[in-house]
Amino acid sequence: MTSRPVALVTGGGRGIGAAISHRLAEDGYDVLLTYNTSSKPAEMVVDAIRNSGGDALAVKVDCSDEGEVGLLGIHAWMNRKIDALVLNHGRYDRVPAAEMELDDLRRTMKANFEGAVNVWKVVQPHLAPHASMVVVSSQLATRGSPHGADFAASKAALSTWARSLALAVGPEGKRVNVLAPGYVDTDILAGDSESKRAQRIEEVPLKRIGTGDDMASIVSFMLSDDAAYITGAVLHANGGLYLP
Repeated sequence: MTSRPVALVTGGGRGIGAAISHRLAEDGYDVLLTYNTSSKPAEMVVDAIRNSGGDALAVKVDCSDEGEVGLLGIHAWMNRKIDALVLNHGRYDRVPAAEMELDDLRRTMKANFEGAVNVWKVVQPHLAPHASMVVVSSQLATRGSPHGADFAASKAALSTWARSLALAVGPEGKRVNVLAPGYVDTDILAGDSESKRAQRIEEVPLKRIGTGDDMASIVSFMLSDDAAYITGAVLHANGGLYLP
Protein backbone atom coordinates (compact mmCIF):
# COMPACT_ATOMS: atom_id res chain seq x y z
CA MET A 1 0.00 0.00 0.00
CA THR A 2 1.37 3.40 -1.00
CA SER A 3 1.74 5.85 1.87
CA ARG A 4 -0.04 9.17 1.68
CA PRO A 5 1.90 12.20 0.47
CA VAL A 6 2.88 14.82 3.04
CA ALA A 7 2.17 18.56 2.93
CA LEU A 8 3.78 21.14 5.21
CA VAL A 9 1.72 24.32 5.64
CA THR A 10 3.19 27.18 7.65
CA GLY A 11 0.59 29.31 9.39
CA GLY A 12 -1.79 26.45 8.71
CA GLY A 13 -4.06 26.87 11.70
CA ARG A 14 -6.00 30.01 10.85
CA GLY A 15 -7.51 31.91 7.93
CA ILE A 16 -6.20 31.01 4.49
CA GLY A 17 -3.76 28.54 6.02
CA ALA A 18 -6.50 26.59 7.76
CA ALA A 19 -8.53 26.38 4.56
CA ILE A 20 -5.44 25.14 2.72
CA SER A 21 -4.76 22.53 5.40
CA HIS A 22 -8.33 21.21 5.15
CA ARG A 23 -8.26 21.14 1.35
CA LEU A 24 -4.93 19.33 1.12
CA ALA A 25 -6.22 16.73 3.57
CA GLU A 26 -9.22 16.25 1.27
CA ASP A 27 -6.77 15.87 -1.61
CA GLY A 28 -5.14 12.95 0.18
CA TYR A 29 -2.22 14.57 1.98
CA ASP A 30 -1.17 14.06 5.56
CA VAL A 31 -0.74 17.61 6.82
CA LEU A 32 1.98 18.97 9.09
CA LEU A 33 0.98 22.52 9.96
CA THR A 34 2.72 25.20 11.98
CA TYR A 35 1.32 27.96 14.16
CA ASN A 36 3.01 30.68 16.18
CA THR A 37 0.58 32.15 18.71
CA SER A 38 -2.65 30.36 19.65
CA SER A 39 -2.65 26.56 19.60
CA LYS A 40 -6.43 26.15 19.83
CA PRO A 41 -7.33 27.00 16.20
CA ALA A 42 -4.51 24.79 14.92
CA GLU A 43 -5.62 21.86 17.08
CA MET A 44 -9.18 22.31 15.81
CA VAL A 45 -7.90 21.95 12.25
CA VAL A 46 -5.96 18.82 13.24
CA ASP A 47 -9.00 17.29 14.95
CA ALA A 48 -11.22 17.98 11.96
CA ILE A 49 -8.75 16.37 9.57
CA ARG A 50 -8.36 13.31 11.78
CA ASN A 51 -12.12 13.01 12.22
CA SER A 52 -12.41 12.94 8.43
CA GLY A 53 -10.02 10.01 8.15
CA GLY A 54 -6.78 11.84 7.44
CA ASP A 55 -3.75 12.54 9.58
CA ALA A 56 -2.42 15.90 10.72
CA LEU A 57 -0.16 17.41 13.33
CA ALA A 58 0.24 20.99 14.55
CA VAL A 59 3.67 22.21 15.68
CA LYS A 60 4.44 25.56 17.30
CA VAL A 61 7.12 27.30 15.25
CA ASP A 62 8.13 30.93 14.97
CA CYS A 63 9.33 30.90 11.37
CA SER A 64 11.45 34.00 11.95
CA ASP A 65 13.45 32.14 14.63
CA GLU A 66 16.18 30.02 13.04
CA GLY A 67 16.46 27.89 16.17
CA GLU A 68 12.76 27.00 16.25
CA VAL A 69 12.68 26.27 12.52
CA GLY A 70 15.78 24.12 12.93
CA LEU A 71 13.95 21.98 15.48
CA LEU A 72 11.22 21.42 12.89
CA GLY A 73 13.87 19.78 10.70
CA ILE A 74 14.45 16.98 13.21
CA HIS A 75 10.76 16.38 13.86
CA ALA A 76 9.65 12.78 13.35
CA TRP A 77 7.36 13.76 10.48
CA MET A 78 10.35 15.11 8.59
CA ASN A 79 11.68 11.57 8.25
CA ARG A 80 9.05 11.33 5.52
CA LYS A 81 9.55 13.18 2.27
CA ILE A 82 7.64 16.45 1.93
CA ASP A 83 5.65 16.43 -1.30
CA ALA A 84 4.01 19.85 -0.95
CA LEU A 85 5.27 22.95 0.83
CA VAL A 86 3.00 25.95 1.39
CA LEU A 87 4.59 29.03 2.92
CA ASN A 88 1.62 30.95 4.27
CA HIS A 89 2.72 32.40 7.63
CA GLY A 90 3.08 36.15 8.09
CA ARG A 91 2.20 39.34 9.93
CA TYR A 92 0.45 42.53 8.88
CA ASP A 93 0.63 45.47 11.28
CA ARG A 94 -1.01 48.16 9.12
CA VAL A 95 1.76 50.73 9.51
CA PRO A 96 1.06 53.95 7.53
CA ALA A 97 3.68 54.27 4.80
CA ALA A 98 4.62 57.85 5.74
CA GLU A 99 5.09 56.85 9.38
CA MET A 100 6.97 53.58 8.88
CA GLU A 101 10.10 53.22 10.97
CA LEU A 102 13.04 50.98 10.19
CA ASP A 103 12.08 48.79 13.13
CA ASP A 104 8.64 48.25 11.56
CA LEU A 105 10.24 47.18 8.31
CA ARG A 106 12.80 44.93 9.99
CA ARG A 107 10.13 43.21 12.10
CA THR A 108 7.86 42.52 9.15
CA MET A 109 10.65 41.47 6.79
CA LYS A 110 11.99 39.09 9.43
CA ALA A 111 8.60 37.43 9.88
CA ASN A 112 7.36 37.33 6.30
CA PHE A 113 10.48 37.10 4.16
CA GLU A 114 13.27 35.79 6.35
CA GLY A 115 10.84 33.34 7.93
CA ALA A 116 10.10 31.81 4.54
CA VAL A 117 13.79 31.49 3.73
CA ASN A 118 14.41 29.89 7.14
CA VAL A 119 11.76 27.24 6.48
CA TRP A 120 13.03 26.60 2.97
CA LYS A 121 16.58 26.04 4.19
CA VAL A 122 15.43 23.45 6.72
CA VAL A 123 12.85 21.70 4.55
CA GLN A 124 14.85 21.56 1.31
CA PRO A 125 16.76 18.35 2.16
CA HIS A 126 13.47 16.65 3.04
CA LEU A 127 11.64 17.47 -0.19
CA ALA A 128 10.48 14.70 -2.48
CA PRO A 129 12.18 14.63 -5.92
CA HIS A 130 9.22 16.28 -7.66
CA ALA A 131 7.93 18.37 -4.79
CA SER A 132 5.86 21.46 -5.44
CA MET A 133 5.77 24.67 -3.43
CA VAL A 134 3.33 27.56 -3.19
CA VAL A 135 4.26 30.86 -1.57
CA VAL A 136 1.32 32.96 -0.37
CA SER A 137 2.10 36.59 -1.20
CA SER A 138 -0.40 39.43 -1.71
CA GLN A 139 -1.78 41.76 -4.35
CA LEU A 140 -0.04 44.49 -2.33
CA ALA A 141 3.33 43.11 -3.43
CA THR A 142 2.77 44.76 -6.79
CA ARG A 143 0.01 47.24 -5.97
CA GLY A 144 1.59 48.82 -2.90
CA SER A 145 -0.27 50.06 0.15
CA PRO A 146 -0.53 53.44 1.90
CA HIS A 147 -1.17 51.69 5.23
CA GLY A 148 1.11 48.68 4.92
CA ALA A 149 4.31 49.61 3.12
CA ASP A 150 6.35 47.22 5.26
CA PHE A 151 3.95 44.37 4.52
CA ALA A 152 3.88 45.15 0.79
CA ALA A 153 7.67 45.30 0.66
CA SER A 154 8.02 41.98 2.47
CA LYS A 155 5.58 40.29 0.11
CA ALA A 156 7.32 41.77 -2.93
CA ALA A 157 10.60 40.34 -1.68
CA LEU A 158 8.89 37.02 -1.06
CA SER A 159 7.42 36.89 -4.57
CA THR A 160 10.72 37.72 -6.25
CA TRP A 161 12.58 35.20 -4.13
CA ALA A 162 10.04 32.50 -5.00
CA ARG A 163 10.37 33.16 -8.72
CA SER A 164 14.16 33.06 -8.42
CA LEU A 165 13.84 29.79 -6.54
CA ALA A 166 11.69 28.39 -9.34
CA LEU A 167 14.55 29.02 -11.76
CA ALA A 168 17.03 27.38 -9.40
CA VAL A 169 15.14 24.17 -8.61
CA GLY A 170 13.34 23.69 -11.91
CA PRO A 171 16.11 21.48 -13.33
CA GLU A 172 15.61 19.18 -10.33
CA GLY A 173 11.96 18.69 -11.27
CA LYS A 174 10.61 20.86 -8.47
CA ARG A 175 8.08 23.65 -8.98
CA VAL A 176 7.57 26.95 -7.12
CA ASN A 177 4.60 29.24 -7.68
CA VAL A 178 3.10 32.27 -5.96
CA LEU A 179 -0.48 33.00 -4.92
CA ALA A 180 -1.29 36.71 -4.57
CA PRO A 181 -4.69 37.07 -2.86
CA GLY A 182 -6.79 40.20 -2.83
CA TYR A 183 -9.50 40.77 -0.22
CA VAL A 184 -10.07 37.53 1.68
CA ASP A 185 -12.52 37.03 4.54
CA THR A 186 -10.01 36.36 7.34
CA ASP A 187 -8.96 38.03 10.59
CA ILE A 188 -7.32 40.85 8.63
CA LEU A 189 -10.75 42.13 7.59
CA ALA A 190 -12.51 41.21 10.82
CA GLY A 191 -12.32 44.75 12.16
CA ASP A 192 -14.09 46.29 9.15
CA SER A 193 -17.26 48.23 9.79
CA GLU A 194 -20.33 47.33 7.75
CA SER A 195 -19.75 50.35 5.53
CA LYS A 196 -16.08 49.46 4.98
CA ARG A 197 -16.99 45.91 4.04
CA ALA A 198 -19.64 47.17 1.64
CA GLN A 199 -17.04 49.47 0.11
CA ARG A 200 -14.65 46.57 -0.41
CA ILE A 201 -17.36 44.49 -2.08
CA GLU A 202 -18.24 47.39 -4.37
CA GLU A 203 -14.57 47.72 -5.41
CA VAL A 204 -14.38 44.09 -6.55
CA PRO A 205 -15.71 43.43 -10.08
CA LEU A 206 -17.04 40.03 -8.98
CA LYS A 207 -18.88 41.84 -6.15
CA ARG A 208 -17.81 39.65 -3.27
CA ILE A 209 -14.99 39.15 -0.81
CA GLY A 210 -12.86 36.09 -1.44
CA THR A 211 -12.94 33.13 0.94
CA GLY A 212 -10.26 30.90 2.35
CA ASP A 213 -11.77 28.07 0.31
CA ASP A 214 -11.29 30.12 -2.86
CA MET A 215 -7.59 30.40 -2.08
CA ALA A 216 -7.29 26.76 -1.02
CA SER A 217 -8.76 25.58 -4.33
CA ILE A 218 -6.11 27.54 -6.21
CA VAL A 219 -3.32 26.15 -4.04
CA SER A 220 -4.69 22.65 -4.62
CA PHE A 221 -4.49 23.20 -8.37
CA MET A 222 -1.00 24.72 -8.27
CA LEU A 223 0.32 21.74 -6.31
CA SER A 224 -1.40 19.17 -8.51
CA ASP A 225 -0.22 17.38 -11.64
CA ASP A 226 -2.74 19.50 -13.58
CA ALA A 227 -0.25 22.36 -13.10
CA ALA A 228 2.79 20.23 -13.93
CA TYR A 229 4.09 22.71 -16.53
CA ILE A 230 3.56 25.82 -14.40
CA THR A 231 6.41 27.20 -12.32
CA GLY A 232 7.57 30.70 -11.43
CA ALA A 233 4.04 32.00 -11.93
CA VAL A 234 2.26 34.60 -9.81
CA LEU A 235 -1.47 33.92 -9.77
CA HIS A 236 -3.52 36.94 -8.75
CA ALA A 237 -6.74 35.85 -7.06
CA ASN A 238 -8.65 39.04 -6.30
CA GLY A 239 -11.97 38.92 -8.13
CA GLY A 240 -10.68 41.49 -10.64
CA LEU A 241 -9.86 44.08 -7.96
CA TYR A 242 -6.35 44.54 -9.30
CA LEU A 243 -5.20 43.56 -12.79
CA PRO A 244 -1.37 43.69 -13.00
